[in-house]
Amino acid sequence: MKVMVIGSGGREHALCWRMAQDAGTQVHCAPGNPGIDTVAQCHDVSSDNIAGLVALAQELKPDLVVVGPEAPLVVGVADDMRAAGFPTFGPSKAAAQLEGSKAFLKDFFARHDIPTGAYKNFTNADDACAYIDAMGAPIVVKTSGLAAGKGVTVATSVEEAKDAAREMLSGALFGDAGKEIVIEEFLDGEEISYFAICSGTDFIPLGSAQDHKRVGDGDTGPNTGGMGAYSPARLMTPALEKQVIDKMIVPTLKGMTAEGHPFHGVLFAGLMVKDGVVKLLEYNVRFGDPECQTLMMRVQGNFTQMLLDAANGNLTQSVTMSENPALCVVMAAQGYPGTYKKGTVIRNLDEAASATGATIFHAGTKKESGNIVANGGRVLGVTASAASVKEARDIAYKAVNKVLWPEGFCRHDIAWRAL
Repeated sequence: MKVMVIGSGGREHALCWRMAQDAGTQVHCAPGNPGIDTVAQCHDVSSDNIAGLVALAQELKPDLVVVGPEAPLVVGVADDMRAAGFPTFGPSKAAAQLEGSKAFLKDFFARHDIPTGAYKNFTNADDACAYIDAMGAPIVVKTSGLAAGKGVTVATSVEEAKDAAREMLSGALFGDAGKEIVIEEFLDGEEISYFAICSGTDFIPLGSAQDHKRVGDGDTGPNTGGMGAYSPARLMTPALEKQVIDKMIVPTLKGMTAEGHPFHGVLFAGLMVKDGVVKLLEYNVRFGDPECQTLMMRVQGNFTQMLLDAANGNLTQSVTMSENPALCVVMAAQGYPGTYKKGTVIRNLDEAASATGATIFHAGTKKESGNIVANGGRVLGVTASAASVKEARDIAYKAVNKVLWPEGFCRHDIAWRAL
């Protein structure tokens, strides 16, 4: 089977790495990165060049297109690929609104009685501030549009919330993504992620993971795109999973189909759990990064065929996830999530992986003068699987310590809640 993967990050490296293990699968990636280049053939077409991606597909004639990032999905790359005749794993532009518009998402929750926090949508700063005054703090302010995981302020004071609302709606921080904002109830508890491969109203559960959003140890500092993850999440019991499926996944897929936007792709539920009760914070319409790296270490069977079946509306098989947990430590460039330097040289990657048994996924790298150099904020995902979370963590951090990159840093407490 020939597969074309769209994207260039750690998630896409993990997807390509996993599909390359399925017998008879030939993987191509656009644009890819130096790590992906070791498991797939990379093509220099940007993931935001929709016409170029369709032209590449027409040249390659893949049996399956897999879309990694959210941005091309939200502008309709899956529709264009399907129109060109290529089975595509990834939702349509209309279905991708579940991530592309938090205002659409929260209104959808309300229409289909999906448990979530109280909320209101705003386009006017004065109205937003009046609502904040009425609700008090803590309170959450979000851009409605895509903001690379950074358009969220969990405000501990009314003034902080008002400042965030004004900044977002002014367009100063997030541009068009902040033209509409969602202000919602602060939900206390522990956040975990849940994933399902979906095709219309059919789905296959992939299980759970727990991300670490804050930049610093002990969940301190600003939010990031994710500094590490482990899978499965410690709070995900069979009873909790039943709540997620019955009250969230099933009504979402039925609702999207009823509204004329059947969902084909991966549904990534961001959950808040407290005292055994779960509420849905939001959906993403693609695999999480770095959660994807941990899931790909655990998923068994012919993963590529599963994605093709989902794309074709013929999702009949089940999936087995390894009993062994997996853990990913993100190595980022100093200064992230603020201003960071690109172009610093990273050495000893192959040796770090081979000496420890870890797998190192590239998220923001490029090749320059024969060297691997940093080319983003989150740069590497050092990932391991073992019989216990502690063993997986020990392996991952041993590999981290062997990577020679003085300009990089990581959190040192991934999976601290589980341990």
